[in-house]
Amino acid sequence: MTTSSSTPAVAHAWTGMVPVDDTALAVTDSGGSGIPVVYLNGSYASQRHWKRVIADLGSSYRHISFDERARGRSGQSADYSFEACLRDIDAVLAARGVDRALLVGWSYGALLGVHWASRHPERALGVVGVDGPYPAGWTTDAEHEEIRRVFRRMKLMLPLARRLGMAARFSGEQHVEVAIEAHLLHAAVAPILEKVSAPVRYVVASGEAVGSRDDLQEQMRKTLDPLLLRNPNLKVGAKVASNHGSILRKDSPAVADVVRGLAASTRTQDRPGR
Repeated sequence: MTTSSSTPAVAHAWTGMVPVDDTALAVTDSGGSGIPVVYLNGSYASQRHWKRVIADLGSSYRHISFDERARGRSGQSADYSFEACLRDIDAVLAARGVDRALLVGWSYGALLGVHWASRHPERALGVVGVDGPYPAGWTTDAEHEEIRRVFRRMKLMLPLARRLGMAARFSGEQHVEVAIEAHLLHAAVAPILEKVSAPVRYVVASGEAVGSRDDLQEQMRKTLDPLLLRNPNLKVGAKVASNHGSILRKDSPAVADVVRGLAASTRTQDRPGR
């Protein structure tokens, strides 16, 4: 439910498992009466990547983070689709009694954030997209085969990547399927970005990721420029020097500042809570 700012509900800190579909998600809720901030991870990442941002923002916010299916401490599932990830957001919010929230997503999580906000405009206080989503992606058979080649080369590295919170506990082919679906959804996101009514603030990285060819990622970032002109709800909150993979580690203060600024603009609205 939603409570007014004059009578904010106070939630207690909580860590546990939230059941959804055929699995359960590991969720951390800092509690408190502040604006709920929900953190959405990269494709194969875990909630551990948000620790610096959460620390930078401090205790005046209610921080809710969780591991997607087969990531981090969450259980495995028969469904790792994008739609399943959207259902997971709904399940976590319902379990924690949160109606309206500010969403902060990195990469794939940023794509989830704008999709969720477009479907629930009355519930989304805003979205902070950390280096995403950009309306660009690999859509051809040749490009999809390149994704498969990348994961074939990474096969022996996946066990280590899982321990570092950078890979999921499913097969290499399932990693490929998630990546291809994400590329297709990014390539098709422009109409959603043109119409989204919630405020969206981007934190844009500047560097090329390890393994990226030429200036591929910078070209992807430039696809956002026409949409910034067409939808005033989209704005660049910060541009930082780090690359896509290191942005949460190296530029967490900038991410926190953008979250803080967006949250400040919501304080005239009813304050959401339990």
